[in-house]
Amino acid sequence: MKIGYTLSLFREYLANYIKTKMTYRADFWVEVVSDLMFSAMNLVFIFVVFQHTPSLGDWSQAEVVFVYGYFMIPYGIFGAFVNLWNFSERYIVKGEMDRVLTRPAGSLSQVLLENVDPPSLIGSLVGLGIMGAAWARLGLPLDWYDPLVLIVMVAGSVLIYMGIYITLAAISFYSDAPTGIVPLMFNIQNYGRYPIQIYNKGIRFLLTWVLPFAFVGVYPAAFFLERHHHLLMAWLTPVMGAIFAAIGLAVWNHGVKRYRGAGS
Repeated sequence: MKIGYTLSLFREYLANYIKTKMTYRADFWVEVVSDLMFSAMNLVFIFVVFQHTPSLGDWSQAEVVFVYGYFMIPYGIFGAFVNLWNFSERYIVKGEMDRVLTRPAGSLSQVLLENVDPPSLIGSLVGLGIMGAAWARLGLPLDWYDPLVLIVMVAGSVLIYMGIYITLAAISFYSDAPTGIVPLMFNIQNYGRYPIQIYNKGIRFLLTWVLPFAFVGVYPAAFFLERHHHLLMAWLTPVMGAIFAAIGLAVWNHGVKRYRGAGS
């Protein structure tokens, strides 16, 4: 019943989003073009790097591009449905959380639905195209189970994003002062799109077990790369996703109970 109610709310919010964007179509296309330009710049950066070196660690240019293509898929899905970048300012500082808590739907569901950003899914499609082009260039075999594995890996990566950023958003329940943690986390997550082997042991540990952004890029992508095939780390992706999503929900629920309103 609760899932059905949430889905009905999603349809309503999505319909309102479409009506708004149809009114301001230029804003929609500016957002799409901006996202595409940002992705193109990151891809160009990879090509520039390989103009100065034949390999990155023992990874070729096509393999790094393959990882970047995978990286874009869960990131686009996350950006479309878990947009919490301005949560502290909008919901805590400006007091909109008080409005959310007076409604019957779950607080987290409402916040996520109010901030859906479907254009981000275009980045996922572009990433899928980049991954496919690199797949063909590398001459990788396409087994019948590969699409199913990709879905599982992407789901795990999205859950990792969700868990980390929901936890960061929930910190605002304990302190309404902007912390600057989200921009820092955004920069750290980009390390996950490069081979983990190029970093020192400390950073590898951080990106694997503390802030597991290696599981939103290189580890799951390596499942499909014959030279870097690592089954254990790849299949840990959905496991880490479930763990961090559970942590994020627990921190959020505890924070909501502590929240006493914008005027407290």
